[in-house]
Amino acid sequence: MKTELNKKMPFGGCSLKDFGMIAVGSFLLSLGVSWFADPAGLVVGGISGLAIVVKAVTESWFGFAVPLAVTNLVLNVPLYLISLKQRGFGFIQKSIYAVLLMTLFLWVVEYIPNIFDFKDDLLLAALACGVLSGVGIGMVMRVNGTTGGTEMLAAIVKYIHPHFPIAKLIFFIDAAIIALGFFIFGPERTVYAVISVYVCSKIIDSMLEGVHFAKEALIISEKSKEISEAIFEYLDRGNTGIPIKGMYTEEQKEMLMVIVSQKEVVQLRQIVTAIDPRAFLIIGDVHEVLGEGFNEDYDELSLS
Repeated sequence: MKTELNKKMPFGGCSLKDFGMIAVGSFLLSLGVSWFADPAGLVVGGISGLAIVVKAVTESWFGFAVPLAVTNLVLNVPLYLISLKQRGFGFIQKSIYAVLLMTLFLWVVEYIPNIFDFKDDLLLAALACGVLSGVGIGMVMRVNGTTGGTEMLAAIVKYIHPHFPIAKLIFFIDAAIIALGFFIFGPERTVYAVISVYVCSKIIDSMLEGVHFAKEALIISEKSKEISEAIFEYLDRGNTGIPIKGMYTEEQKEMLMVIVSQKEVVQLRQIVTAIDPRAFLIIGDVHEVLGEGFNEDYDELSLS
């Protein structure tokens, strides 16, 4: 089993596909920060936001700007050393790739001509940064990595104080960094930075949880067998019968559960109401479905 896993994971636990996802994700994040957030003065939280602040302050006070790549590396190194001591190399392995690649790409992107000039259009800059950053971070997180920064700092604090919710820790750290941007760049750019962070978070959520491309239907009916057969015949979808009990009547019943695509919802509703107009039908969103009849985005990994 280890031999098969090692073939798939030549980077010591990080497969070629994982490494590729981290590389592309880090590049997109670097574009979002370097091309859109930095020129527009949008402090979007994280180490990237601090790097933008450091660059602006050093340029204003000392006449030279510390590159984003330098600040990104310098601030991340101590965080990773602390995490290495706390949890070991396995905890930070994929994140190290992301931070090193992010540092490299932040340096490289500075030499790539920016074909977009959104520094005076704050809304477009915020949206572009949010989209690119969201897709980039989402790709890294899809393979169980992080881009370091506030996530790593929150993990360090969580290790010392286990009762602190890590999501709140990340929120407060990022909020403090965005607040710092308020004093450097002013309220208008801070508002657009918040918009960018919101767009970024929504895209990350959709990448990790999946978009609403499927629906789950729960059907309670006296004619569950007929409805089940019709679903097989007309939709070619499997369904599951679940024994339930009505707590008011104390009657034993059967509930059908079926997963369908969005375009099949109308047809499913027609099938159910045609067979039993009194049927109880609940339809809800399903973020992700893996299995026969639905597309899979994951390669099989042999464990034999």
